[in-house]
Amino acid sequence: MYPLIEIKTVPIEIEMKTTHAKLEYSRGTADLEISRGDGGLSIKSRPIRLNLDTFEARNSITPTAPRSLEQYAQKGQQASYAATATFAQQGQLLLEAKIGQDMITQFAADAIGPEVNDVGLQFLPSTGPEITWDPGEMHIRYEMDKLNFDWRVNQPQFEFTPGDIELSVTQQPDVIIKYVGGPLYVPPSADPNYEPVDVQA
Repeated sequence: MYPLIEIKTVPIEIEMKTTHAKLEYSRGTADLEISRGDGGLSIKSRPIRLNLDTFEARNSITPTAPRSLEQYAQKGQQASYAATATFAQQGQLLLEAKIGQDMITQFAADAIGPEVNDVGLQFLPSTGPEITWDPGEMHIRYEMDKLNFDWRVNQPQFEFTPGDIELSVTQQPDVIIKYVGGPLYVPPSADPNYEPVDVQA
């Protein structure tokens, strides 16, 4: 007798792919931009300034109309004060009981005395010019050139890629049953290769 059935098993096949974890480092970069600011030199100078005011000196020679009126008014006011004082003094003397010849002569001399003594000499101009001056100035401003540094720094970056495991089934498990015997005849005597079995009693 030989087996009529052949049983064959097919195992499962699994393919596994692994990807390792990795850490990638990106180096930081730095950019430098340099700009230059120009300085400069500036000098401002102002010379001495002389101020001459000759208004009063010119008025002492040829007075203006307002100044002439003012001078004449002052002279009239002074003359009235002097005349009032003189008349008051002479009136006080005239009130005395006895008036002599000497007193009348004195009155006459006092009346003509100032005009006789005034010869009309006068130095012109009677007032000198007013002189003032402003001192000279010099301003020097110097500014050095400037260098401007502009840094642009990029921070370093880290990129992490996690690991990965990939499982794939390339072959499913299976059981193969195969009949390896010959054909079966019913009744068995129908088999062309049938051989009767001897049975001994």
